[in-house]
Amino acid sequence: MLPGILIPLSFFLMIFGIVYLVYSTRNRERLALIEKGVDASIFLEGKDKGVPMWKVFILNLAFLLIGSGVGIFIALLITTYTAMNDSAVYPAIIITMAGIGLLAGFNKAKELDKE
Repeated sequence: MLPGILIPLSFFLMIFGIVYLVYSTRNRERLALIEKGVDASIFLEGKDKGVPMWKVFILNLAFLLIGSGVGIFIALLITTYTAMNDSAVYPAIIITMAGIGLLAGFNKAKELDKE
């Protein structure tokens, strides 16, 4: 019973710790810049530049799903026409093709950001 409670609790504490660390570090960094007399407008710079985040997310998600689909298809072909073990081929090919899809999505997002 105790491990069933500890796992979600430790996961929540880990996420909370990471978020707290990010926000507290960012706050200290901004306070140090303000103490040095740097203009506060630097915190607003760069928000209007580049491609919106949702477009990059959708693009990467699309390439991930395309890569996973191609991976399933290739794994099906391999297991149909060879004597390889299904339990080893499917995860390996799907994960590999999903990684290739994410890499392609990353490169496409870099191209979009240059425009």
